[in-house]
Amino acid sequence: MADEIRNKYATLQIRSYNIELMADIENLIMRLRSAGIDFTEEIAEAMLKTPIEVFSDHDHRAFYHDRPLVFLETDDGGIKTISAPHMIVTLLHHLEIRENQEIVLLGAKGGYLATLIAHIVGPKGKVVIVDPSIEVIEYVNSRLDESSCISCTHMESVETKPKGLPGVMHRVLVTGQIEDLPEWLSENLVEGGFAIAPIGNRECQDLMKLERQGHEIMETALGQVIFGPVDIKKSIPETPSPEEFASMIEDAVQALDDLEMIEIENKHQFDDLIAELRSLPDDLHPPGPDDGEEHPMVNLLMEKGGLLMSLWPFIQLMSDNRLAQPGSPDADLMRGGHEDMIP
Repeated sequence: MADEIRNKYATLQIRSYNIELMADIENLIMRLRSAGIDFTEEIAEAMLKTPIEVFSDHDHRAFYHDRPLVFLETDDGGIKTISAPHMIVTLLHHLEIRENQEIVLLGAKGGYLATLIAHIVGPKGKVVIVDPSIEVIEYVNSRLDESSCISCTHMESVETKPKGLPGVMHRVLVTGQIEDLPEWLSENLVEGGFAIAPIGNRECQDLMKLERQGHEIMETALGQVIFGPVDIKKSIPETPSPEEFASMIEDAVQALDDLEMIEIENKHQFDDLIAELRSLPDDLHPPGPDDGEEHPMVNLLMEKGGLLMSLWPFIQLMSDNRLAQPGSPDADLMRGGHEDMIP
């Protein structure tokens, strides 16, 4: 009798949990629509059927507040995220998905995005994930339903066509920053087929629709975005070079000077520090854990620690990418849209 009561209680708890999750995603969808973001009923239904909790063990509140959600971190500092909901629905909207289509994803996004697409294309459709990281592929395979129409393939690099990919492609979604569309991808787009991709450098990209028309690839800009790189290895943080540090300080000092918020004496001190950083060798190796204060750049920055402390909050403010959150509960829903499409 006691076991029966415990089982019933556990069932009620699961049912209550599922109801809460459903309410969270329904409210999120409502806020996204109120913010003026376009997406179809099919996309909304796919989100209702696909609990984000399956695809990440991190705090899911970020996702329901329209923020990116981490799904994988590596021991050496690499990190991959599932894009914020407003970006996910934007990508799917521009992909123009139809039932029975075959969709290629370059970059896994934890398997969440592929699962949404699988719901839309249906059992006769197909979703192919290709990713340059074995860790990401293994992670995604562990989260996917084996009965789904999704397959995962490892690729040597973004620039190299993976084995087993369809000979021709109708729809391709690139889920991370690339500088140019890989040749293997553009060459295999069918007439009228297209790729959606964030094209640009690490700091900022343009979300582009790249459509095959005859022998040409026609480009349509869909808005500015900021995505992390496709390859998780390229997301490993790197120590800025002396020149990069000098440029950061120079930009911050110039901004403070324009605002008349820096004393002339401090400005001269920063000018001296910038000059000293730029006098360091161009091929100076990045500081490692065993270098300590013996590294010339670390030694210089330690000497000027007091001076830098006064500037550091402003440098952080300048380098902070302000992410759009039109689907956040705190967003101003009366604005009728969003200026930036930031994942």
